[in-house]
Amino acid sequence: MTFNYEYARPALAVDCVVFGLDERELKVLLVQRALPPKHAWALPGGFVRIDETLDAAARRELAEEAGVRDVYLEQLYTFGELDRDPRERVVSVAYYALAKLGDHAVRAATDAMGVGWFGLDELPKLAFDHAHVVAVARDRLRGKVRYAPIGFELLPPRFSLTQLQRLYEIVLGAPLDKRNFRKKILALDLVVATDELEQGVRHRAARLYRFDRRKYEKLAKQGFEFAI
Repeated sequence: MTFNYEYARPALAVDCVVFGLDERELKVLLVQRALPPKHAWALPGGFVRIDETLDAAARRELAEEAGVRDVYLEQLYTFGELDRDPRERVVSVAYYALAKLGDHAVRAATDAMGVGWFGLDELPKLAFDHAHVVAVARDRLRGKVRYAPIGFELLPPRFSLTQLQRLYEIVLGAPLDKRNFRKKILALDLVVATDELEQGVRHRAARLYRFDRRKYEKLAKQGFEFAI
């Protein structure tokens, strides 16, 4: 596949903000670059190949640079400031992804010399405009988690209602009333109680629930609105 352009064009890249959740904070996956700016921490990403879609490029870069596969992935925004990359003119289409921390044994590969999860409020200095990209992704997540059940992508398949409430409190950055939250969640009729209880806890073991994805998808087609 060849192209002949009369005018110079910017390079096209993808960058991925991967969020994960532990018991106390939201985390972001970063890679330490082996290419200039060398040793700097940055979001997983790279240039789009001539024969692939943007989505395919984002998933490839996540797999190649950090060993992350099969995650919820959504296009976020396009970043094209003239000075965002000091090496050359680069436009980046950013994505955000949601990953269960325990499901991914992250590893550095291709042009990354290190990889790790960092607390969202304790990030190192990031290369390029990636700090801004992370901030935009955080705002998008805070907004969307209220009207789409994407938060379940951060939880294990079986979770307690306390875990679910904690997820929303961490993402939204504010405490929630326990009674009102549980009333809202159960009224949606999308979480199903299982026969399982929490394991290895010092307090009284709580009932575990699961998200009924099939039911949600069926209701969504009928105009159902998820709202927290």
